[in-house]
Amino acid sequence: MKTKIYYHHTDCGGVVYYANYLKFLEEARTEFFESKGISIKELSEKGVLFVVARQEIDYKSPSFYGDTLTTDAKLEDVGAAKIIFLNEIKNQNNKTIAQAKTTMVCIDKKFKPMPIPPDIRSKLV
Repeated sequence: MKTKIYYHHTDCGGVVYYANYLKFLEEARTEFFESKGISIKELSEKGVLFVVARQEIDYKSPSFYGDTLTTDAKLEDVGAAKIIFLNEIKNQNNKTIAQAKTTMVCIDKKFKPMPIPPDIRSKLV
């Protein structure tokens, strides 16, 4: 997924504010699901939700106003009720900006863990 860095992504020094990378990771995961034919919105309407249970991120280099970032999302593991994503964010010069690992858990509308539905699992593995 590509993201153009606008002023609102940055701090007063023109550097991307660190928490905005979490938004980029979320958007990349959503695009990943959609590329597999999985609509997060439709799942939530059916009572199947995915939530972030753990987020790890290593910041390697700053990015700046005007940069274009590419965020890759790939699966490391799909468990009974969890999914682990690996991400790498690079700038337009292919320089690594951040690396991340996200653990997501499948839950129901009562916020209780539930197995990933078989039709979703088959699209992921």
